[in-house]
Amino acid sequence: MAGRMVVGSAALAGLVRPASAPDPAGGHRVLPVAPELTGLLPNRGLRRGSTVAVATGQPRRSGGTSLVLALLAEASRAGSWCAVVGVPTFGAGAAAEAGIALDRLALVPNPGPEWSTVVAALIDGVDVVVTAVPASVSASVATRLAARARQRGSVLVPYGRWDGADVTLQVVRGVWEGLGAGRGRLRRREVTVSARGRGAAARPKEIKVWLPGDTLTRVVPRSAGAPAPPRAVPSRRGALTLVDSA
Repeated sequence: MAGRMVVGSAALAGLVRPASAPDPAGGHRVLPVAPELTGLLPNRGLRRGSTVAVATGQPRRSGGTSLVLALLAEASRAGSWCAVVGVPTFGAGAAAEAGIALDRLALVPNPGPEWSTVVAALIDGVDVVVTAVPASVSASVATRLAARARQRGSVLVPYGRWDGADVTLQVVRGVWEGLGAGRGRLRRREVTVSARGRGAAARPKEIKVWLPGDTLTRVVPRSAGAPAPPRAVPSRRGALTLVDSA
């Protein structure tokens, strides 16, 4: 697809020069996210130098890929470069539908045994680096990559288990819309996204949003552990109706 860049580790030196991030000491310390996701992040966006993990959870309910797409879309539209490492099923078509600019998206589907080297090279010059987390990654390697992101002003987004992240996001529940009485087409999914972390993100939070879609529609935000609020259901395309869940 036009604009998509698929690279190997040998090509990374040429990639990071044009993709070099703005000076993190300047006025772009926080990259934007969709308004519906701002409440999950302590800086209401992706703070440069931070590590924001997306936990995969159970496969049948993870919704992690849609959440990654939603995190990248606003920053990409605002001019930031993004890279996705180690996710061979990551679709450029889905990325374009989510609003990600393909001419600023680099894909490294199979980084091979030099995974940490590839991720480190991208951190040096790409604004947001998403990477699947190998099962064998050591705590020392994870610490070094997070420290490199802090130093370079990149946002590291591990996709999988990652101890010590500033914020960890996870889809904890989800219900698909579109199926009628045994037939129909899956169109979108109402998901509950939780956030937990450290420092300013220490207090757990939850929101509900519709994924996937060209835009996110916020349903109901709430703090974890709070009583269940009224539930939002679609009354017609593009509209939401609140109903009492009690």
